[in-house]
Amino acid sequence: MNEGHVRIRRWEKFKQLVREKKPPSIVFILEQNGFSPNKELTILKIILLHDKRYYIFLDFPKDKNLKETGIALHEDKNGILNLDEDEIKIMLETQFKKENIKAYSFWTA
Repeated sequence: MNEGHVRIRRWEKFKQLVREKKPPSIVFILEQNGFSPNKELTILKIILLHDKRYYIFLDFPKDKNLKETGIALHEDKNGILNLDEDEIKIMLETQFKKENIKAYSFWTA
């Protein structure tokens, strides 16, 4: 059965899956999680769809970067750390440039 979703816990494993599955695109979501016990406000979710199955990678803040990808968080005028959507798109397309994979924000796709 190919339907459903699989959570991928490591960035290296997700990159390996993208290279193996060779999707034409991946989708990312910047989520705000105000209920997190660690007060992690911005979470990066990256989704790869292949053969009716979703592979989902989540990256959480640690200090002023995301833990797995190392992407820098930016502080707004209120001192809240967040991610820049354009930076994420550029980073993902650069990461998978060889595979010619496009990255799209879920909210702007």
